[in-house]
Amino acid sequence: MSVKKITSITMHTTSEGQRLSYTFSVIDENTGAVISSNERAALVVLDIPGNKTVLSHIAGVQSYVEGKLDE
Repeated sequence: MSVKKITSITMHTTSEGQRLSYTFSVIDENTGAVISSNERAALVVLDIPGNKTVLSHIAGVQSYVEGKLDE
């Protein structure tokens, strides 16, 4: 059995909506051995009612980072 562990996430706005690109490692849960690393995937979080919560979290992270620009 293996587990996937997120190693990075990038958020950016595209014409389709908020795109989340991420990398992950696949790890053997019995031995801890890394089976593969730097696997990549992406998804678009469409502006639909079912994504309201995640879109508000994305906006919150963006606001937090923008606030750091003023420091």
